[in-house]
Amino acid sequence: MTEGTTSGRGPGAPGVLAVDSGGSGLRVVVATAGRSALAQRESSQPVRTGTRGIDPGHLMEQLVPMVRVLLAESGVTELRAAAVGAAGLATLGDGLRAELPGALGREFGVRAVALAADAVTAYSGALGAHPGAVVAGGTGLIAIGTDLTRWRRADGWGHLLGDCGGGAWIGRAGLEAAVRAFDGRPGGSEALLARAEKEFGPMTGLPGQLYPRPDRPAVLATFAPEVAVCAEDDPVAAGILREAARHMAESAAAVCPAEGEPLVAFTGGLFKMGEPLLVPLEAELARVLPHARRVPAAGDPLAGALRIAADLATGTLTLPGDAAMLSVVTPKGD
Repeated sequence: MTEGTTSGRGPGAPGVLAVDSGGSGLRVVVATAGRSALAQRESSQPVRTGTRGIDPGHLMEQLVPMVRVLLAESGVTELRAAAVGAAGLATLGDGLRAELPGALGREFGVRAVALAADAVTAYSGALGAHPGAVVAGGTGLIAIGTDLTRWRRADGWGHLLGDCGGGAWIGRAGLEAAVRAFDGRPGGSEALLARAEKEFGPMTGLPGQLYPRPDRPAVLATFAPEVAVCAEDDPVAAGILREAARHMAESAAAVCPAEGEPLVAFTGGLFKMGEPLLVPLEAELARVLPHARRVPAAGDPLAGALRIAADLATGTLTLPGDAAMLSVVTPKGD
């Protein structure tokens, strides 16, 4: 199902296209080159990933009808540039890089296309073209930073190898404390045990609910807010969030420029847990990045894709290019 909103009708002037493709589906906006959104639509169907990585054909199947509606709604008659931010682009984006710019050129006459990892659009949305670091936290966790000459990233290795401090990591740590309490081992939390039994039933059935599931990281992440709820009165839960904050701050420090006064921001649903996580995170950042200035994120990844598309259209894109993280392609024949 596709949902849409419109914020005004364009004058028929050239515009830009911005796309945010992630695990929860697609968000697409047509805007002016000055970044004024004219029309937006969303789809809850994620783009498939196959043997060639992210499937460019499936992306275009969804994108073409959405963009046609957006062009009609906005009154935009020409798309000078497009920016597509996609989860997994760095490692699974070969097919997109090979096919998507040409497809957008043929369908809509797009003159230039920027393909960006979702971490890059998260950075662009949060900090724009300023040196610094952004921690993006949801089910997983990744930190990305730049001095505007190159990109650096830390973590984002998935729930088996990393994503330390992310939602799945916090949820798994909380459930481990619950089963420790169930067993009577040190490090357990009766408060987390009670929460786990309320959410998942008897602990003896928990492995069967988790291990076979392909969406195991997301299931683990559903328990992260329970850890935050317990943290005010439970030292084990509070300790889990302090350790999560330490991991986040260390990832931010690994990618943040060492010179000047870089900016640091957080983005993503994980930080909606509020003070139980944010208070220790601020303390850890002050410890490991005393020279950086903490600022609120200016926008989300879709806003970041829109900023990149607008800057590409006006020739003012200053974020550094990278073969895996941010590449700009002009369709053949232009």
